[in-house]
Amino acid sequence: MKRRPILGLMGGAALALSLGASAATAQEVTLRLHHFLAAQANVPTHILDVWADQVEADSDGRIKVDRFPSMQLGGTPGELYDQAVSGTADVIWTVVGLTPGRFPSTEVFELPFMVSDARSASYAYWHMFEESMQEEFSETKILGTWVHGPGVIHTEDPVTSPDDLRGMQIRGPSRLTVQLLEALGATPVGMPIAQSPEALSRGVINGAIMPWEVTPALRIPELVENHTEFEGDMLYTVTFVLAMNQERYDALPDDLKEVIDNNSGLEFSVFAGGTQQDWDAPGREMADELGNNIITVSADDAEVWRERAMPIYERWISEMEGRGIDGQAMIDRARELMAEYEAAN
Repeated sequence: MKRRPILGLMGGAALALSLGASAATAQEVTLRLHHFLAAQANVPTHILDVWADQVEADSDGRIKVDRFPSMQLGGTPGELYDQAVSGTADVIWTVVGLTPGRFPSTEVFELPFMVSDARSASYAYWHMFEESMQEEFSETKILGTWVHGPGVIHTEDPVTSPDDLRGMQIRGPSRLTVQLLEALGATPVGMPIAQSPEALSRGVINGAIMPWEVTPALRIPELVENHTEFEGDMLYTVTFVLAMNQERYDALPDDLKEVIDNNSGLEFSVFAGGTQQDWDAPGREMADELGNNIITVSADDAEVWRERAMPIYERWISEMEGRGIDGQAMIDRARELMAEYEAAN
């Protein structure tokens, strides 16, 4: 007569344990995604939000991604990677060159006239990250690696040759683009891209280099009247990473790790680079509709630009050697992988 209540209590305890295990299995997670662009810019809208929405959908809503654009969690763009390291943010998107010299291997894709297509370069970048760059990024979980489309020179006065840049103060986004601007005769000014509009409007700089896709969000076609683009190989590009706090990733249950993994890596990197490049067209159209002067440097005329930029290769290879990295081998491997992608597509 007394056993039934005891068994009932045992059954209730078992049920509670079962429900607890089920709740643990169905763990819900909120990730804070932090970056430096306004929410309506192309990268957040067409890449980061797409990634976040897909992660939420694939997890059946168990992962929620809160998005914090425009440095809303505090700090500066140059501190974003360390925010992922420390856990100030769970996931960050950043320009690798905002921390000069910290990730030297990625600069292989930032060499002038090195890249002709963002998809092939993003493909090569991910493969080389897996092959030889993981130690540089060992403090975080890297989810994606990509580059943007062709870099364009946006200036108050027309630029048709390197000599036209003499005396101009031009915003550059990375260590190698600063070297490039110096080689071309300009005075480089390093600053985060979001500061460019105010610097242009106040006359602090005479121009800026950036891809077409970001110019509408920054109102660049309204602030300058001249844009110089290049036929064939890109004048320059910069590298990006989408990085996650490693401890945050490690703490996820295996099925949610799988969701993150399935939305990261090679396919996502190529998608991101290609999407960013595809959105160059609307930015160019905006400048054209405003009646701005778009100068296209032909492949033949670009030779003088290439000649001015070539010493950067020698300097970079020497710097890499000083770090114990075979820079020429990296250049060769990047070119091999980009050609591999282009041959297959």
